[in-house]
Amino acid sequence: MLDINHISKTFNIGTINEKKALIDLDLHLAEGDFVTVIGGNGAGKSTMLNAVAGVWPVDSGSIVLDGKNITGLPDYKRAEDIGRVFQDPMMGTAPDMQVEENLALAFRRGQKRGLKWEVTNSERDIYYEQLKSLGLGLESRMKAKVGLLSGGQRQALTLFMAALKKPKLLLLDEHTAALDPATAAKVLELSDRLVNESNLTTMMITHNMTDAIKHGNRLIMMDRGKIILDICGEEKKNLTKKDLLEKFAEVAGKQEETDSVLLS
Repeated sequence: MLDINHISKTFNIGTINEKKALIDLDLHLAEGDFVTVIGGNGAGKSTMLNAVAGVWPVDSGSIVLDGKNITGLPDYKRAEDIGRVFQDPMMGTAPDMQVEENLALAFRRGQKRGLKWEVTNSERDIYYEQLKSLGLGLESRMKAKVGLLSGGQRQALTLFMAALKKPKLLLLDEHTAALDPATAAKVLELSDRLVNESNLTTMMITHNMTDAIKHGNRLIMMDRGKIILDICGEEKKNLTKKDLLEKFAEVAGKQEETDSVLLS
């Protein structure tokens, strides 16, 4: 479903602040893969995610989604096929619009827009039943402005909106980092459910090793712009944090790098 072919990205080329963020990165995701991505600060996780989302162009290589080369497409053109949830619960929704209006925007993604604006009764019924299934009480707040929701409710809504049209690729960018542990656990549980129900190809960035091990069917670890570990299947199911750190130390070969992963 996703082919990242030898992409590289360097920021501030030719200056004292030059930073090689991605170096000949190669990654291939099969349809339905749920990949967790972990690594220390500056490892290249967010750079890779932003490259796939189209936030900035890559210097070399190609990105192919479901057989279509999207390397040169801007982010708004990729949005028809890619859903994304950000770290900040304030992003991904329109805070001054109602819950049902935000859902209508997500539901009509990729369709031609006219001057008419109306949430139809049939749409409203769909939103009500789907929100009710989340078990967060959002179905009773469909007329409320999204900016009045709690951080957890808003992040759950953003996640639901990103998955509503069953995108070819779902990007979760540390989407629970700003939440308290109990709320984060609920959002992660909802993430698993939405991904599994629709068999969504998903990439989730996290700093939490426990979450990276627990969720998804595949785990990759990045360091200095490269993928240094790729674990799946039974090996991932039996993985522990201790195992993960030992594997990282073995591959990276530097104790200070291992410490940075542990601390982050």
